[in-house]
Amino acid sequence: MQAVPSYLRLHESGELARRIEAARSILGDCTLCPRHCHVNRLQGERGACRVGRVPMVSSFGPHFGEERPLVGRYGSGTIFLTSCNLRCVFCQNYDISQLAMGSEASPAELGEMMLSLWRQGCHNINFVTPTHQVPQILVALPHAIDGGLDIPLVYNCGGYEEPATLRLLEGVFDIYMPDFKFGDSAVAEQYSGVPHYVESAEEALREMHRQVGPLLLDERGVAVRGLLVRHLVLPEGLAGTRRVMGFIAREISPDTYVNIMDQYHPCFRAAEHPHLNRRITPEEFAEALAIARAEGLSRLDGFP
Repeated sequence: MQAVPSYLRLHESGELARRIEAARSILGDCTLCPRHCHVNRLQGERGACRVGRVPMVSSFGPHFGEERPLVGRYGSGTIFLTSCNLRCVFCQNYDISQLAMGSEASPAELGEMMLSLWRQGCHNINFVTPTHQVPQILVALPHAIDGGLDIPLVYNCGGYEEPATLRLLEGVFDIYMPDFKFGDSAVAEQYSGVPHYVESAEEALREMHRQVGPLLLDERGVAVRGLLVRHLVLPEGLAGTRRVMGFIAREISPDTYVNIMDQYHPCFRAAEHPHLNRRITPEEFAEALAIARAEGLSRLDGFP
């Protein structure tokens, strides 16, 4: 299966230009994510994400630590966008997401980052925490397309998404990779600082799956389109794994590709929270895998 990114058709038809203008207009009264800060980012105001009207990037380069379908042989072309709309007290990239390490870039510079990764042979362009910078990505995309970009875009997010924003991205992103962090919104509010996380994540996954369906791989085993969900196992069952896996299996698809992750360790401000101040045990991880299988999921990253 040859990857033909859907954004090329949008660009040729002129629809991408319309989407760019629609996304940019949201910045004037920002409702890009469920926080609905209503600040005018076009005039330099900044809400919870602390990013204004221009792109902010922390780093970019080929990444070989992502899921196998994204990495392939030549890596996932990862662009770490600065800041985040979540406030996870245990974030392992807290210098980027919480401390806002990064610098502003012009749309053309962001487009050149995409082209640089493409020229290095990366299989996709992987935007990490894109939620609050959707308009900036869209504005930069035509520059990259004009330079020859023809690989899939990956929307690598925390799961706290606004459905209206996701609908603007239909046909732009061929691969969605959301986290589904929590199965309990009260726990999410305590540790990630946002209300209604579960409801927002569930609605987001429904919309993403509607757009792209289950994950499809080419003859090399490289992802070309579809949904891939991440779930980080937390100590003390705080991630709510059973509810998360049950929702995915019954309301998205039992064929959903899921990465149940075991790398949790206390970072950032986790030491301030007794239930988070330790690594998970092998038994906790094994239980999470068993739950996923019991709920009917079989496409588990790294586990046949």
